[in-house]
Amino acid sequence: MTRRLLHAFLALVVLCLAACATSPSGSPSKRDLVLQNYAAAVRWGDFDEAWTFVEPTRRGDQPLTDLERERFKQIQVTGYEIRNQTMAPDALSLEQTVEIRLISRATQVERVIVDHQRWTYDPLVKRWWLVSGLPDISPR
Repeated sequence: MTRRLLHAFLALVVLCLAACATSPSGSPSKRDLVLQNYAAAVRWGDFDEAWTFVEPTRRGDQPLTDLERERFKQIQVTGYEIRNQTMAPDALSLEQTVEIRLISRATQVERVIVDHQRWTYDPLVKRWWLVSGLPDISPR
């Protein structure tokens, strides 16, 4: 599949997901859209895109290493399922636990990781950021 076709398909998936998750007014919340777009990027193995959801200070302080980038290239995501989601009382932060299923391209062995995500809302830029970083997919 070409990269352009993959991005077009990814955009279609995101739009479909956005149609399913709506606020009481009938339109998806900014938070829902960000979480859905991040999930879609991970599901499709586009970790460069997923990296753009990570809070900028964290990206600067803890950039992805070459080894981490290579690890992301060596896996295929086969599942992404939110297991638990908790919104803080102030509605400015959210924690969620996600089960991610991966297949190693080299061995074709599937494994499951649990990703504990922390998201915060930055009212200055009106944006949700992933402060916990990308999932740790290093072999155990």
